[in-house]
Amino acid sequence: MGNCCRSPASVAREDVKPRNSVHHDNKNQYNETTKKTIRVLNEISKLKLEEKYLIDKELGRGEFGVTYLCINKESKESLAVKSISKRKLRSNVDIEDVRREVEIMKHLPQNSSIVCLKETYEDENAVHLVMELCEGGELFDRIVARGHYNERAAASVVKTIVQVVQICHNFGVIHRDLKPENFLFANKKENSPLKAIDFGLSIFFKPGEKFSEIVGSPYYMAPEVLKRNYGPEIDIWSAGVILYILLCGVPPFWAESEQGVAQAIIGGVIDFKRDPWPNVSEGAKDLVSKMLQADPKLRLTAKQVLEHSWLQHAKKAPNVSLGDVVKSRLKQFSVMNRFKRKALRVIAEHLSVEEVEDIKVMFNKIDTDNDGIVSVEELKAGLQKFGSQLAESEVQMLIEAVDTNGKGTMDYGEFVAVSLHLQRMAYDEHLRKAFSYFDKDKNGYIELQELEDALLEDGTEDCVDVANDIFQEVDTDKDGKISYDEFAAMMKTGTDWRKASRHYSRGRFNSLSIKLMKDGSLNMGGEPVSST
Repeated sequence: MGNCCRSPASVAREDVKPRNSVHHDNKNQYNETTKKTIRVLNEISKLKLEEKYLIDKELGRGEFGVTYLCINKESKESLAVKSISKRKLRSNVDIEDVRREVEIMKHLPQNSSIVCLKETYEDENAVHLVMELCEGGELFDRIVARGHYNERAAASVVKTIVQVVQICHNFGVIHRDLKPENFLFANKKENSPLKAIDFGLSIFFKPGEKFSEIVGSPYYMAPEVLKRNYGPEIDIWSAGVILYILLCGVPPFWAESEQGVAQAIIGGVIDFKRDPWPNVSEGAKDLVSKMLQADPKLRLTAKQVLEHSWLQHAKKAPNVSLGDVVKSRLKQFSVMNRFKRKALRVIAEHLSVEEVEDIKVMFNKIDTDNDGIVSVEELKAGLQKFGSQLAESEVQMLIEAVDTNGKGTMDYGEFVAVSLHLQRMAYDEHLRKAFSYFDKDKNGYIELQELEDALLEDGTEDCVDVANDIFQEVDTDKDGKISYDEFAAMMKTGTDWRKASRHYSRGRFNSLSIKLMKDGSLNMGGEPVSST
């Protein structure tokens, strides 16, 4: 029964036990938050989670918490509960993210394509979100398992995704993180509904409102996100990227480095030459082109996508198999993402204790008036004290990149994002930490059994098959084990900027946006160019 004898609250307490905690007298905003019990939800149930639900096995882990199977004691209904540890909510930004996620899930209408939030609970250690259980697996895994994959199947999937986008936009919500991993099948039946499961980065919007915070996952990120001036149109772009992947098995914008991927997105050249595109219908290619339109004003709306002739006649879409090459690519994409996600969580856990503790000390020293906010002047003086030689204009740009309230200052959460970038932390060091996690016997190699065990810990049912698939790709010298160099090469290929915690990701994306702004890349415009 896994963790059925332990409550999420006890795991939350154990999960977040502070190591090497340091006492600071400075009364900044962060310290004040951590000294008293944080209240996250606007409405708190008088009942405790364990009074109504039996907590069963662990289903998975994320940056902020753990998801468990839970069973309603009265109705015997099986559900999922995501327990978010309050100790992991290091700033007001994190707290607001969770609060907004709950508000958005309650605000959206009940729909077969959106996971249903049943109830919420909060105690001194964690916030608990009780949701319907999705047991059918991830989107790409289902496609790969099918014997026959065609345009008709791709059309059905993207139709569901865009219907979710339409619902969100109609109810004043931008999803902001559409990607295959955020969709699960409800059950293992052939006709199982596909459901959107994660609204952690979603945000409310009003018509005409623009946002500048860089969030999301790089492959699926619209060009205007990198330009830090975007609206709901970004969700259509992300759905277009998913459609492109569904039809050919690889992302449309790809490079070996973070800057290369960003520049590919800005350049907007869509490759319709490689296999299997010559065999894909003109209708499918037309829809992809219109969803990946670089100018958000010219990009199709969700309504227009659903009215497109290729989707209108989805049941008549070609039933010809897209070939084993597409299935093989999708399988590789899914498997490698799973391995990387596991490694990234290890890195995130490492960041969340040692480096963030150092950042807290730095924040206290830079925040000279102890008001919990860092001004341009304080940041400039503090950076000079710590040996950074940034020009005043660059300091100003850094603050603008993460300043969510437009006041020209940073709170602790925003400071984390900047300082993680400014410290230029050795990425190699983090990779070695992650590698060491998998290399249990410390012999300098990840062996097949070690990888299987790590995937099993993560709740991967087919861990033997997945581990074998990973070895096929990563073990390039075919000696039956993964060396550090092979592991590092896998981690650095294409997804170099998809690292670690949400704060770290925000810092990376913002600094990349600044770099591209300075070299002129973000001044590029115009429509995407189709390579046919």
